Amino acid sequence: MWDFSVTRALGLMLRTWPFLLFRLLVYFTISAAYVVLTAGGAGIGWLIGALGSKDFREWTTLLGGVAGFGTTFGIVYLLREYILYMVKAGHIAVMIELMEGRGLPSGRAQIRHATTLVRERFTEANLLFVLDQLVRGVLEAIFSLLHGLSRILIPTRVVEELLSLLHSIMRLLAGVADEVVLGHAIRTKATDPWDSARVALILYAQNAGGMFRNSAFLLVIGWTLSLLIFLVVLAPAAALVYAMPGGWSGGGLVFALVFAWAVKAALIEPFQVACLLQAFFKLSAGQSPDPAWEQRLARASRKFQTLTERALGRAG
Repeated sequence: MWDFSVTRALGLMLRTWPFLLFRLLVYFTISAAYVVLTAGGAGIGWLIGALGSKDFREWTTLLGGVAGFGTTFGIVYLLREYILYMVKAGHIAVMIELMEGRGLPSGRAQIRHATTLVRERFTEANLLFVLDQLVRGVLEAIFSLLHGLSRILIPTRVVEELLSLLHSIMRLLAGVADEVVLGHAIRTKATDPWDSARVALILYAQNAGGMFRNSAFLLVIGWTLSLLIFLVVLAPAAALVYAMPGGWSGGGLVFALVFAWAVKAALIEPFQVACLLQAFFKLSAGQSPDPAWEQRLARASRKFQTLTERALGRAG
């Protein structure tokens, strides 16, 4: 029913444990920064509010907490290229090395090895980030094409509502599917990342039905586990907010969401990627890009046209 082995995916995660620790360190540092800067901002607001009335103090405390949270969000936004380059792409690289039967160094050397592999394919973090944004845009076009084709083939009201729901689910899948497309470049040792992404996207479109089946199952598992984690950390997060100066209504909910996101990004997402890499390589094995799908994507997505132009530009 599924085109991946859960046992093999867990094995890949265990054998890349240095990256799991690295991911935990990165994402929990981000979560801690949200807590510290938000609490610090609320504390500063609480002190400033002492100069005025009780209502004024509550307002400045809330404003300080929001400012601290927003500052952390801005820092994370600036670091998004580094996180994609060092954390996500690096982990994909070492998982593919294992899937191809090649050995890996242990400990911190594994992270250095992964960095070398990524730099061989993507010379700069900015290049990988731009490529990733183009890939996400093309994936959205693929999902829209499938939605449109299904509506034409089965034009009934109930099916149309179901397809709209499936289209929304597909859009959520793009956050993991883009890493599978990037993994294709690492696996094939492509010298031109633009052309490799173009080819991988055509192969993904050819096998979109199978990839959707596997991805939807993993999406449900991922969000279910994330919800359980959120419920577990909700009470401690609420207690932490209660201890903050002036308190913050709803703050516990926000912090619980942040920590649940950290666990999802550090542990659940790499499991999903390990499964989807297996599925993609299995479904696309021995296939060549279908010109018909290439033409559909070229008509439907300006970003796919950009990928093609950059690939031809590099070839020229």
